Amino acid sequence: MAPTRFITDSSLAFLARRLRLLGFDVALLPGARLEEVLEAARRESRVALTTSLRHPRRYGDVVTRALPRGDAEAALRAIVADSEPSGAPFSRCSVCNAPLLRRFAFEARGEVPGSVLRAGGPLRYCPGCGKWYWTGSHVARLTEWLERLLERPLPSEESSARREPQ
Repeated sequence: MAPTRFITDSSLAFLARRLRLLGFDVALLPGARLEEVLEAARRESRVALTTSLRHPRRYGDVVTRALPRGDAEAALRAIVADSEPSGAPFSRCSVCNAPLLRRFAFEARGEVPGSVLRAGGPLRYCPGCGKWYWTGSHVARLTEWLERLLERPLPSEESSARREPQ
């Protein structure tokens, strides 16, 4: 199955960030009207995520996914159940959606806490917004929450890399 690329507005920002943590490519259009989301979905060949049951006729060729209002966890479970992510968990920027790049500790000097550099763990950098990511206690908490919600373990980066074309 090919990875599914999504797009939505700020009403589903929480869901978009959680999907990004799971490796999904989710573009977010803050403040956009439904028509703007649908036009961008058409232009970028994405699936539009919406809580609206309305679907203007002129966008009949755009694939949409109507999600329940106020239940982001149910929406997350439904999307993960039948869609393929673009990458491994924690491989996309949760802020801007760009794929993260692996970086060396010397490149992060002055950008991340010294304790993170001394720990020697993997570092990731977002070329889109300049945010640095590392495996801290927050990753363990998010992983635990996501695994509990999905009722299964998250795939490892290695198993996701084997599925992705090189």
